[in-house]
Amino acid sequence: MTALSARTRAIAGSLAGLAIVAGATGVAAAQTAPAQAVAARAPQAVVQTGVLSADAALKIADAVQKEAVKQGQRVTVVIVDRSGATRLVLKGDGAGPQTEESARRKAFTAVSFGKATSELAKGASGDGPTIADIPGTLFLGGGVPVASGGAPIAGIGVGGAPGGDIDEAIARAGLKAVAGKLG
Repeated sequence: MTALSARTRAIAGSLAGLAIVAGATGVAAAQTAPAQAVAARAPQAVVQTGVLSADAALKIADAVQKEAVKQGQRVTVVIVDRSGATRLVLKGDGAGPQTEESARRKAFTAVSFGKATSELAKGASGDGPTIADIPGTLFLGGGVPVASGGAPIAGIGVGGAPGGDIDEAIARAGLKAVAGKLG
């Protein structure tokens, strides 16, 4: 009986060990499933966003300056990225000293709100605080957003023409230079 007891104990011990391993695996699997479900709902740690290439920025600036010359205007073009950081500044021959700052602020405003600054200017006046009170913005025509996949990825700002409508037409000529390549 002693031999049988030892054998029985060995088998029982092995079965108990398997039961413990199986139980632990089942608990781990049960704990992993809810964790995976939560992870599926949780925000991403890394978000992919589109970025205007340097080549595209140069094409925009070149088209802007060519259109400005065609219209007899002396302007500066500024292109900013989605975060508002300046990517390119091209001051045309004879453009005034104020044109760089106005172009930068128009580009920043266009990318921040995803609309042309001429559209935004309509809602920027009135009694009390308005969106025009946000630092760094400028609600004059001449800023247009660059969008890819329906989201703004950059802003083009043009300053220096005698009217915002002329600045905006010149900025749109720059946007047109890359429009088919934005996706």
